[in-house]
Amino acid sequence: MTNAVKPFAVVFPGQGSQSVGMMNSFEQSAVVRDCFAEASEALGQDLWQLVAAGPSEELALTANTQPVMLTAGVAVWRAWLAAGGAKPAVLAGHSLGEYAALVAAEALDFADAVKLVRFRAQAMQEAVPAGEGGMAAILNLSPEDVIAACEASAQGQVVSPANMNSPVQIVIAGHATAVARAMEACKARGAKRAVALPVSAPFHCALMRPAAERLAERLAATRLMSPVIPVLNNVDVKCESSPDAIRDALVRQAFSPVRWIEIVQTMVAQPLDTVLEFGPGKVLAGLVKRIAPEITAEAAFDSDSVSRLLVPA
Repeated sequence: MTNAVKPFAVVFPGQGSQSVGMMNSFEQSAVVRDCFAEASEALGQDLWQLVAAGPSEELALTANTQPVMLTAGVAVWRAWLAAGGAKPAVLAGHSLGEYAALVAAEALDFADAVKLVRFRAQAMQEAVPAGEGGMAAILNLSPEDVIAACEASAQGQVVSPANMNSPVQIVIAGHATAVARAMEACKARGAKRAVALPVSAPFHCALMRPAAERLAERLAATRLMSPVIPVLNNVDVKCESSPDAIRDALVRQAFSPVRWIEIVQTMVAQPLDTVLEFGPGKVLAGLVKRIAPEITAEAAFDSDSVSRLLVPA
């Protein structure tokens, strides 16, 4: 970090960055282990053992991945604070990562969040029968062309942008057959590649509305507070302070695209000179660099990187 006094942002990854052994460097960290113990108690499942030893097939199950990634992000956040790290000017998370951002902002109790994302994962998984939905990554095609290709390929089914990840990477989701048509349509429009993703459900599209309705009921019974740090949400790219507005945004997030390009652009306009990714992997840091190459983007993904990137409070 070049200048500790400059404001910075912290972002949390979502599903897809998980891997067996991803938290091994934190094995001796009491703060991290306590965080996993708290989540494990809330779910009645040993999440640390799952992360440390797998099996990878079990870790990859949506109902496990979502609470594990939430816990990992919050654990790194707590490790940062325990080491004397400063709080950022703004927070955000990619899809599931938005829940970690709300925990970091003290808007959502951690134990409540763990149970909530387990419920969210199960609701999403059950919304579409296995095999009926699909997702694909479209590379090197403009958002406008991807949207047009999806509209032309729907043919009465659902297919639409799900993750606006960067100017050169957009993920689409919907009915499997419509996604396949859209992949061909995107390639016909000049996409460099169209890659089917190994996912268990078509997230962030209209097929997730039944899951969102179930999530709305659960959120209505979950205590939320005003964030102490602003959180840029996925669905509107806005920082909400009202618990009811936060609930509404989380419900709509389930069936709406993740507007990551705009989130990063909004952060840069703050202005910020650094964005730090907290949690396993470096996916978001890479996306930030593609969207805003003029700012520093780093990943605090293990104990060494947390120490190296530390901004003193």
